[in-house]
Amino acid sequence: MAEYLKKGMDPAEVIAADAQVRDAVEDILQAIEKRGDQAVRELSEKFDGWSPASFRLSASEIEDAIARVDPDDLEDIKFAQAQVREFAERQKACLVDLEVETLPGVVLGHKHIPVNAVGCYVPGGKYPMVASAHMSVATAKVAGVKRIVAAAPPSDGAPHPSIVAAMHLGGADEILVLGGVQAVAAMALGTDTIAPVDMLVGPGNMFVAEAKRQLFGRVGIDLFAGPTETLVIADDSVDGELCAIDLLGQAEHGPTSPAVLITDSETLARETLAAIERHLEVLPTAEVARRSWQDYGQVIVCADRDEMRVEAERLAFEHVQVMTRDPDYFLDNMVNYGAMFLGPRTNVAFGDKVIGTNHTLPTKRAARYTGGLWVGKFLKTHTYQRVLSDEASAYVGEYASRLCMLEGFAGHAEQANARVRRYGGRDPEPYTAVTRSRRG
Repeated sequence: MAEYLKKGMDPAEVIAADAQVRDAVEDILQAIEKRGDQAVRELSEKFDGWSPASFRLSASEIEDAIARVDPDDLEDIKFAQAQVREFAERQKACLVDLEVETLPGVVLGHKHIPVNAVGCYVPGGKYPMVASAHMSVATAKVAGVKRIVAAAPPSDGAPHPSIVAAMHLGGADEILVLGGVQAVAAMALGTDTIAPVDMLVGPGNMFVAEAKRQLFGRVGIDLFAGPTETLVIADDSVDGELCAIDLLGQAEHGPTSPAVLITDSETLARETLAAIERHLEVLPTAEVARRSWQDYGQVIVCADRDEMRVEAERLAFEHVQVMTRDPDYFLDNMVNYGAMFLGPRTNVAFGDKVIGTNHTLPTKRAARYTGGLWVGKFLKTHTYQRVLSDEASAYVGEYASRLCMLEGFAGHAEQANARVRRYGGRDPEPYTAVTRSRRG
């Protein structure tokens, strides 16, 4: 049975904190729905101290922001976007339209159609998440989305130059300097100055994630992407130093970001705990990482790799870093995870920033039923049907009529009966099922 050397916050406390977030977000959404731009401006002033003449950047303001980005940083942004774009294009190539004749004269098919308008949220807060612009905006562009609105909060009282550059280079049609719940709500609900979108994507803090959850249905969302989660699965083929670095490297995201070690080596577990304390003495982001580790960090010691897998599946974390002698065992056998990073040569930071896979991933155990953001999330798969011959229409019609009457849908049955009469030369009574003897 798995043993916990360290546990995080009591689950009851987490539930209580989530309830407070739900209530706060509900109030904000109601205010924006009732008062539109006025409420958006008040909230932006309250939370970000930001109230420009327009939240939407003009072409000249975008050019000015990009001009303030170091040329080397621009080249790095372009490199990262090239990797994201390349992988998204390869993924899209797998999604082909289909048309097949399933019966003589019966043709079925599907088409992949891009969403018309998407709102991409790029978090700012303590860290400007430049990479989130690549993941959402560039991927939506590859999918063929017609209108891409990108929003990010101000930084030090101004648009963040690198975020603006990443949004623009990624292909955003509109750039809003607007943060938090007010940003996603304005994009989803629309105001007098911001036309609504059809879908919201992108990560965010617990408030943004909850806003997306409450807005789902009025608009589509990519997935529930709340505070970052990281799971390190390791055996004694690696050392505690590397495990500590990979845990704290994600714990610095925010004070509610879980980081968990699962191992079959108690020695490695204790080495990792000691290494974490050493790194927290020197890590520049230790203030945030320490609180996250203290409240949400866990260390779980298992009997063997099978138990490690079971515990990992139960957690269903966003990021899973596997550093074992046989990492492919977990790739071949695990099904509940957002993204997997195999072997000590790779790590979550590669995926977060540059390697090409998408970093908007499921949290809060949503990996049990969904994967992360990818080009296919921006594509709607629509089916169509075509019947080519009288014989096919009458043949399918007789089956359809009987099945409709089995369920008591007389009007449905008559739709089928009309085709049997018109195209099959048979004469079923209106609103009655075609009998099996009439199939002929």
